[in-house]
Amino acid sequence: MSTESVDPGHGHSPAAWTAVIIMLIAFTIGAVAFFFDAPIVVWASAALAVIGLIVGWIMKRAGYGVGGSKYQPKGH
Repeated sequence: MSTESVDPGHGHSPAAWTAVIIMLIAFTIGAVAFFFDAPIVVWASAALAVIGLIVGWIMKRAGYGVGGSKYQPKGH
């Protein structure tokens, strides 16, 4: 068996973690708001999820994505 890893490192960057955390918060708020029948809050949480995607994309373009100039992978 080979010990080499061909994992491209998707999701192991500050940009990815930030985007995922923002979207998890948005989905949690949206699910609770849906349960309590608060449609405005559900739509606001959907907008927050989109904002999470945009923040991740902006951070990737700023160099915090995998392979970016400011990304420093941690040795395992």
